[in-house]
Amino acid sequence: MSVVTIDDVRLALEKALSTREFSHEEIIRFSEKLMDLFGFTDQVVDNRLTPADRDMFYLLEEVGLVTTIHDEVQVQKGKTWRIYYWILKKDQIARLASEFKEQKDQQVHEDDIYETISDDVWKHHQDA
Repeated sequence: MSVVTIDDVRLALEKALSTREFSHEEIIRFSEKLMDLFGFTDQVVDNRLTPADRDMFYLLEEVGLVTTIHDEVQVQKGKTWRIYYWILKKDQIARLASEFKEQKDQQVHEDDIYETISDDVWKHHQDA
């Protein structure tokens, strides 16, 4: 079983939710809440979630970071209970976190191009 850290989750959320209007603080809260709910496992029983948690999970399912499965259990009197689980997609989180890191690193390198230009070139450009 692969391991994801809270930083991996945060970076994956930054990448996955980049087209939506979430603040950095909201993404940090999402990542902390997600890790609190999953803990050291990769699945959560749906019954354990509050309506607000479930709304967050629906959003995360929409962007591909969690998915659902269900299990059917026979209980007394022949009734069948269906138990739903939310599954953390660790491979997807790791992939998105890696892509986001690469994207940020490339952006930093592109921003550094101005640092490589010598003072003489800047002075020549200003004089022209």
